[in-house]
Amino acid sequence: MPVWRYPELSPPTWVRTLPPELTVQDVQAAAGTIASIVDHTPVIDSPELGTGVGLKLESLQPTGSFKVRGAANRILSLTPSEQARGVITASTGNHGRAVAHVAKHIGIPATICISEGVPKGKVAALRALGCELVIDGDSQDAAMSNARSLADDRGMTLVHPFDDPEVICGQGTIGLEILTARPNTSTVLVPLSGGGLAAGILVAIKGSKPEVRVIGVSMQRAPAMAASLEAGMPVEMPEQSTLADSLQGGIGLENRHTFGIVRELIDDIVLLTESEIWAGMRYALAAHRLILEGGAAVGIGALLTGKVSTDGETVIVCTGANIETRHLRELAEELDASGRTSNGAPDASR
Repeated sequence: MPVWRYPELSPPTWVRTLPPELTVQDVQAAAGTIASIVDHTPVIDSPELGTGVGLKLESLQPTGSFKVRGAANRILSLTPSEQARGVITASTGNHGRAVAHVAKHIGIPATICISEGVPKGKVAALRALGCELVIDGDSQDAAMSNARSLADDRGMTLVHPFDDPEVICGQGTIGLEILTARPNTSTVLVPLSGGGLAAGILVAIKGSKPEVRVIGVSMQRAPAMAASLEAGMPVEMPEQSTLADSLQGGIGLENRHTFGIVRELIDDIVLLTESEIWAGMRYALAAHRLILEGGAAVGIGALLTGKVSTDGETVIVCTGANIETRHLRELAEELDASGRTSNGAPDASR
């Protein structure tokens, strides 16, 4: 299934709960809240991908990914007593790192729940931040169950990875920066997983310039949001090993925010094979000496493979640099050997 097209669905079994108060003004307020912690990242030209194509480099954030935006907005919005009790979350790596970073910055406790499948490099980065790390379960959904239980037991605040209005608005600040840097943007490509990033960018961009196309890009291996939209309601999918490990995990059967926003506003969704994801990672390194993890390179892969065509100025959100060392080594070895891109991709489960 190379391309998934967003259908017009109105299933009677799903009641949309899009929060009516979530507007571009809320995203603008978030930009002020997080300004002291989050970097304003550049958009660089990538002419080999097409005329007017730019890369929004969230990989340059202090934690190596965009996730610091949503984490900062949620945590900084807590009361002093809530902050003192600490924060907890579940993560495939990048969100946990963002929560731990913000918590350390303001001096409060943080507990991060992850599954046993989180890559070793991301586990090591979490340990380095000094947070409490709970490693248990075989999926992101299992880690979230652990986080909810511990939050109740300890009185800590759960910082949801995506399905939270303040997290969504924090991520949406990327959309505001895109429109400021490239006011003539006609298409934005956004990695799609639980939908926090996509929902935030959709609120920001569609609330400012509704004519701009926003396209979600994910992997073919267990794309939970795409499958949920196709079904008309949140569904569960067993996780599969993928280069885009940061896009793994479900959207939650009780999803309250991101499913509705994405379903209402997304223009299209494109799914990539592992080889296509690898091609995006390789292009970033070859063309820009830019290190991108698999989930961050899916937008590039979508253009390289022709699954998305450019129409006017296009911005690709490159979400993170937290690549596994072995993948970076394999990319460098391929480029040294060939000097050009190829069609191979490593086994993500190795």
